Amino acid sequence: MKNEPRKAADMLPLTPAVLHILLALADGERHGYGIMQEVTRRAEGQVKMGPGTLYGSIKRMLADGLIEETGERPDPALDDERRRYYRLTGFGLRVMRAEVVRLQQIVRLAQSKQVMGGGSEVIGGAL
Repeated sequence: MKNEPRKAADMLPLTPAVLHILLALADGERHGYGIMQEVTRRAEGQVKMGPGTLYGSIKRMLADGLIEETGERPDPALDDERRRYYRLTGFGLRVMRAEVVRLQQIVRLAQSKQVMGGGSEVIGGAL
């Protein structure tokens, strides 16, 4: 059983930070600050990721094979040479897709239970 390929499902559930990073990298490679900006932009300011969370998550994601550092660099005149660029791996893409399917199943279950009712009221005062 050594060297068995890892299954995406074995990585689930993902932390919100890891999912946001994977989604930020889904349409191309980015450096750390670019990932933080993309997360904030896509979440319309409702999610802000600090550097500690970002770089701690990136370190674990690199070790887990979800992302990799890229060797390609923009023109040094246009970029800070200290920046590290990251991209999804094939495994990272499979894990991200598996997590999205898992979340869709939870949403379908919540819809079947009609937990949100007919309006947009918030249960318990918080969402």
